[in-house]
Amino acid sequence: MSHTLVVCPFCGCGCNFYLEEREGKAVGVIPSRAHPVNKGSLCAKGWSAYAFVNHPERLKSPMMRDHGIIRDVTWGEALDRVSKKLLEIKREFGSESLGFLASAKASNEENYLFMKMARAAFKSNNIDHCARL
Repeated sequence: MSHTLVVCPFCGCGCNFYLEEREGKAVGVIPSRAHPVNKGSLCAKGWSAYAFVNHPERLKSPMMRDHGIIRDVTWGEALDRVSKKLLEIKREFGSESLGFLASAKASNEENYLFMKMARAAFKSNNIDHCARL
């Protein structure tokens, strides 16, 4: 059994735990006692954070639909298509026609960069986040 220190993926708090692995599969978690946020505790989501890693329906790469057919694509191809489509919408309908939804599963730094991209690259202030509820 091996243990790898990781950051919990379920919110932006940044709790740490050790992911327990056996024979290359995630089998459990052990909360980090030294971390200043979770101090040896985890929420219900954190305790089950290992479960999705081995799920057979987990998406492991970006996918695109072309003429009704869904196929795996590279990150470069997916991001290229998204950026081109966003720029096309901005050009045709204006920057206020775009909206950006951030996630509590991303870190504060990632959400900050997402906000900067929305405002600087796409000139949109239409940004929302699920943590405001």
